[in-house]
Amino acid sequence: MTVAGISATRRDPRRLADRLARPVFLFCAVLTAAILVAVVGVLAVETARFFGAVSPVRFFTEVDWTPFAEEPRFGVLPLLAATAQITAGAAFLAVPAGLMTAVYMEYYAGVRTERALAGVTTMLAAVPTVVFGYFALTFVTPLLRSLWPGIEAFNGLSACLAVGLMILPTVVVLTRSALGAVPAALMETGLALGAARGRVVARVLVPAAAPGIVAAVFLAMARAAGETMIATLAAGNQAHLTWSPLEGLRTLTAFIAQSSLGDAPSGSVQYGAFFAVSAVLFAVTWGLHATGGLLMSRRNEGGVG
Repeated sequence: MTVAGISATRRDPRRLADRLARPVFLFCAVLTAAILVAVVGVLAVETARFFGAVSPVRFFTEVDWTPFAEEPRFGVLPLLAATAQITAGAAFLAVPAGLMTAVYMEYYAGVRTERALAGVTTMLAAVPTVVFGYFALTFVTPLLRSLWPGIEAFNGLSACLAVGLMILPTVVVLTRSALGAVPAALMETGLALGAARGRVVARVLVPAAAPGIVAAVFLAMARAAGETMIATLAAGNQAHLTWSPLEGLRTLTAFIAQSSLGDAPSGSVQYGAFFAVSAVLFAVTWGLHATGGLLMSRRNEGGVG
């Protein structure tokens, strides 16, 4: 660089910032990619080692999960079914409430009400998941047991309610984003034609934002599927195949949390089961995230709907 160029760079710090920005951003991108490759690589190697000792067919078809028994069984179906049950139950509770809240905030609420609800949503999103877990264990479960005396102390219903409350802000925020992308002219046109506001919202605006809303549902479900503390504290640690929400369950994440306590010796089959279950959880959450991301990209490319 010439003397004139150096003096020019000193006179204009923005040029120096522009020169440094590209290598810094490139380093961050490469570091992120390297971490991802390392995580996926370790997961793949350890999972392949586990399947060298345990048949993949048995792993995905058997209904007994007793990895620490004298005769261990590695049927992942009970863990997968429990994860699906809590994820679906949480979505069943959070999606209607989140959709109606988002529609109200976007089209009906006044400025003060909208700000108040937005603040409540932000505060709810900031609550640590372990707090939701203890809330489910100490408040939700006793309330449910007073209504249904036969319900177990650890049960799937309590976990569904707490996880649904946890993902509610995700549904509200992403649904509002989808509704906000719909042109305001559609509402104005509908009202100008004499249609009621509710009819325009239900027949025009919500369908126009449907891909974004569905994407919000999938992204919220991905977060629910990966939830650990609520499932561990509220649903319990019983690995048996059941679809009753009144019984205790063990999810994929609950087993992973248990394995992190160091009960399984390194290199053992039980130790490998930790990575196999992690691979299943990774596939589930990645699939949900990918589906939601695909729908969001289609919405952005299409402009509306």
